[in-house]
Amino acid sequence: MDLKTELHLKLKASRAILLSKLDGLTEYDRRRPLVPSGTNLLGLVKHLAGLEYGYLGECFGRVPPEKLAWYEDGSVWDGADMWALPTESTEYLTGLYERACAFADETITTLDLDAPGSVAHWAEGSRATTLGVLLIRMVDETAHHAGHADIVRELIDGTGGPDADVLDEAGWTEYYTNLEQAAATFK
Repeated sequence: MDLKTELHLKLKASRAILLSKLDGLTEYDRRRPLVPSGTNLLGLVKHLAGLEYGYLGECFGRVPPEKLAWYEDGSVWDGADMWALPTESTEYLTGLYERACAFADETITTLDLDAPGSVAHWAEGSRATTLGVLLIRMVDETAHHAGHADIVRELIDGTGGPDADVLDEAGWTEYYTNLEQAAATFK
């Protein structure tokens, strides 16, 4: 398998993990922040939609088919892409993400890894890049935020990540207790 195909498969897998974390939750649980930084599930989806359109579209001269209000008004730089407005439904944001991913997939399949791109918001003199670099960046960003989504989902209802079924509830309780006891030696 070639490098581009492998990177694309990893990106698709992380995208699927991220979206799966929304399954079976209420609108409230999809939106609520559970850590001091405000990380929430729909915010992660919204954030990554913008990155897909940007890094794997606009950076290669491809104009996305829709404008994102938080980019248009500049509020993205104040974190507006990290949470869902009451007017932004789950269906809207997941649809937006799916459309952005399809748009990015066209870039990935059409261009070679060494295809030149440019990131307008990067520092002067450092804006020139390639599809390979930005594809690695998107794989990293998406996997990073899918990990956040794993933790947020676990905080909501105890549903863990892909290895959650390795132990039963008693096994996880024992595992947790062992970890806490090991950590407590440093109090």
